[in-house]
Amino acid sequence: MKGCCSKHVVKLFAISFNNRSLNRKLADKVAAAGFLVVVPDLLYGDYLDLDNPQFDRASWSKAHGTDKGCEDTKPLIAALKSKGVTAIGAAGFCWGGVVVAKLAISSDIQAAVILHPGPIKQEELNEVRVPIAILGAEIDNHFTPEKLKQAEEMLSAKAEIESFVKLYPGVSHGWTVRYNVDDEAAVKSAEEAHQDMLNWFTKHVK
Repeated sequence: MKGCCSKHVVKLFAISFNNRSLNRKLADKVAAAGFLVVVPDLLYGDYLDLDNPQFDRASWSKAHGTDKGCEDTKPLIAALKSKGVTAIGAAGFCWGGVVVAKLAISSDIQAAVILHPGPIKQEELNEVRVPIAILGAEIDNHFTPEKLKQAEEMLSAKAEIESFVKLYPGVSHGWTVRYNVDDEAAVKSAEEAHQDMLNWFTKHVK
């Protein structure tokens, strides 16, 4: 956990890439904005290894269902609420974005941000019950710009739920947590997304 324990607002992450340095940096940034930050390891150390050409993504996906990921957050959410937490915002990246989409259907969280989503089902987006932001990459085979546009149209039709959908030009899937810190343009795009995420939680969770 990061941030002051007296805060009654919690920011919940679900991050699927093992980039601890950048993940910690992002968590620190959210904590500095006044949130208590919890980063649950929903993959129990078994992260996607995109640098390994022999990595069996199909077996990995089978072993790490997003339904289980969603269920594994429930005891954590209950524990936080038992300690007086009154509002929870959840941010999910790739695989974690699918988990957050499932959480957004429930009353367990008060706001959601999904960054470069995994394969979210249309019916899940149609059932969203909390304010939701989706931040997508222009270059993304997992959640294409076309799917992002469809999501925007679907969410905008739900007048009772506030939504924000944004396409970031020139970036690829994973750009918010997997970028070269020496690349000025990459850092700028990532930080823009981080700020959009913070703005959403400041508006809907604080």
